[in-house]
Amino acid sequence: MTTESTATPDAEGGPDYDVIVVGAGLGGIYAVSRFVKDGLSVFGVEAGADVGGVWYHNRYPGARVDVESYFYSYFDEDLYREWQWNERYPTQPEILRYLNFAADRLDVRRHFRFSTWMTGAQWHPQTNSYTVTTDTGLSVTARYLVMTSGQLSKPRKPNFAGIDDFEGEWYQTSQWPERGVDFAGQRVGVIGTGSSGVQTISAIAPQAGELVVFQRTANYTIPAVNGALDQQRYRQIAEAVDETWGEMLAHPGGALTPLPTRAAFDYTDTERAEVLEKRWAYGGHAMNAVFTDQGTNMASNDIVSEFVRSKIRQLVDDPETAQILSPVDYPIGSRRLCVCSGYYETFNRENVSLVDIKNDPIVRITPTGVQTESGHVDLDVLVFAIGFDAFTGALDNANVANEHGSHPSDSWKRGPRTYLGLMTTGFPNLFIVTGPGSPSVLINFFAGNVQHIDFVADLISYMTAHEYTRVEPDLRAQDAWTQHVADVSSKLLRLNVENYMVHVNRDDNTRVFMPYAGGLSAYIARCDEIVASGYEGFVFDETIESALTGASLGLQADSVVVGS
Repeated sequence: MTTESTATPDAEGGPDYDVIVVGAGLGGIYAVSRFVKDGLSVFGVEAGADVGGVWYHNRYPGARVDVESYFYSYFDEDLYREWQWNERYPTQPEILRYLNFAADRLDVRRHFRFSTWMTGAQWHPQTNSYTVTTDTGLSVTARYLVMTSGQLSKPRKPNFAGIDDFEGEWYQTSQWPERGVDFAGQRVGVIGTGSSGVQTISAIAPQAGELVVFQRTANYTIPAVNGALDQQRYRQIAEAVDETWGEMLAHPGGALTPLPTRAAFDYTDTERAEVLEKRWAYGGHAMNAVFTDQGTNMASNDIVSEFVRSKIRQLVDDPETAQILSPVDYPIGSRRLCVCSGYYETFNRENVSLVDIKNDPIVRITPTGVQTESGHVDLDVLVFAIGFDAFTGALDNANVANEHGSHPSDSWKRGPRTYLGLMTTGFPNLFIVTGPGSPSVLINFFAGNVQHIDFVADLISYMTAHEYTRVEPDLRAQDAWTQHVADVSSKLLRLNVENYMVHVNRDDNTRVFMPYAGGLSAYIARCDEIVASGYEGFVFDETIESALTGASLGLQADSVVVGS
């Protein structure tokens, strides 16, 4: 029974639980399962009414994952063999069914308190534990606090003048109503053309009476080449679950997508054209990795970018519309690549129009639509696909505080500073799963979450065996890792492009690429070294204030950087 108390944990009695897990998405489901398996007492907190995380809230039309379903799974032999996906890239409803299936089989629901927002967490050095408070008045204490709340989970609020005056209905893709929305015969405006925007636009167009797309930045959108699942391939993986999992962890992106083998100018013109067509035919994020140097060499990247623009010109009937839809201000892969079938063809429909708000900005939302500088667009419904407050949003919202009243991101004003993307100095026993400084959003989230949680669970087991109750990163080890993350990303073209992965210090325009771009396999190799050394870079209990030598950090990165 959970303690309904707001008292500081008793030094003699100890905390209520060993671990508190925040979030019941794919990371939270696995975390609870793994910690319980290790014999730990676990309490889960989830704001939604059930499991699913981002896939519970993102119910917008057309929502589907951009990682192939063969790899977007828990690589548990029983789960993998019992479940059957329908498509290569499954839709949100199917993914949610899968996560419910997994939660049932792993028996994790009973450990979660649903419809409960975490409002704060206070570290108590006297007892080496956290007290977590919630919006329901519930207060729980635990030795360890594990944040599986995700890096793309706190929606950005629409910030448009006049939005409260709009007399129609408006929705956000990231907080879609469970009841669904009927667009039949409606005049619909969609603001935003990122990943969720392009999927929403493609799905709404056949339903709406009229659809107006407001585009600020043209994005590279690659066809998913979706279809029915290859049953033979799925069965082969199901018979070799462990081997496939090992191959995924050895892949920079955590999913077995094709990798480049040569630089662009190591091919002849004919060979380059063939490779490009093969990647286009494969679909999805494979277009991010046509050539080994396309993420660092502008001339190589230009070849891929222009190839995609040529496809847009072929797919869109109206040359002017095709021009507006063609990204020209940044190299491909320097912003998140969009994956969606039929997006460009949508603009050939008679009921779909495009407004270029970079050249014709939105002035305000009016009671009856959208006013741009050039005129008014009458609308019945507005849809905002404007993304998330990434990396720090959910963590800041959780209001975690140490004994000094500081919050993790207080020292991140010039960019996040973590050790392995998992912990930050000054916040003992706080684990930030897939945080900044880890491969995070650059890789398959199933691979990233499971690897992170296994590392945390093993670390807790190590502490139990050594009778430690407190751990945090040594400052010098954290600084060295943060510098390594910066060094790995220093030559990336995307470092100089405005996107949610780049923190920009406006006073001097210095930039910090927040995820680790060295690849999952290099990241795991470094984690393995740290474990083998007795958790080098972490300090425990009585040595918590001491400094490590920081020697032999052995930081290496994969030669291929795969962005997504």
